[in-house]
Amino acid sequence: MISPILSEEDISLDLVTKGKQSALSKIAIRIARRSGLDEKVVLRGLFDRERLASTGIGRGVAIPHALLENICSPVASLTRLAPPVDFDGPDDDPVDLIYTILWPRSASSAFLPALSRICRLLRASQVRERLRLAQSADEALTVLETQLLPSSTNLHISRIRCSDSGPTAFAYQRSLPARSRSPPRRQALPRL
Repeated sequence: MISPILSEEDISLDLVTKGKQSALSKIAIRIARRSGLDEKVVLRGLFDRERLASTGIGRGVAIPHALLENICSPVASLTRLAPPVDFDGPDDDPVDLIYTILWPRSASSAFLPALSRICRLLRASQVRERLRLAQSADEALTVLETQLLPSSTNLHISRIRCSDSGPTAFAYQRSLPARSRSPPRRQALPRL
C-alpha cells in the first residue's frame, strides 16, 4: 500500500514550520509541485478537513487527508517536523510525524480501509521511533515498506487505475488462514 503512492521524493525530513497552519501549507505546496495538482485545491482540501476535527491521532502523529474531485489516483507525503508543533491532537502531544494523503473522491469506498491501515501502521511505536531516527528519505521509506501490520488487517489496496469509465480500485482480501499456502484472492472492486 505504501510504495505505490509514496516515493523518496515525497518524504521531507526535519521541515521547520511555525505551527499547524504553516506545516499544512508547506506540505500542500510540496504535494502540489510534485503531483502537478493545483496548490489552492490541495490547501482547501486539507484545511476543510482539518476544520471538521484535528487529524492528529496522538503520540506525535497526524494524518491530514482529503477526498478530491480532480485526481484519479492517491497522492501521499510523509513529513517529519523539527521542532514538533501543536496539532490539537487527542493527547495534546506536539506532532512531528505527518503522513498526508489525498484520495480520489470517485474511489472513496477504498479510502477508509487505506486510511485505517496507515493509521495502524503509524500507531506502532517501533515504526514511529524508526521514522524519528531515520537519517534519509530512503531510510524512512524502507521503514514504512518493511513494517508488517497486525494479522487482523484483511484488505490491501494494491492500486487504483484511472480509465475513461472512471477509477477502479484493485484489492485483495486475505480470506484464508495465515498458515495456508494459497495466494490471496485478487479482485477488482466495482467501478465507482
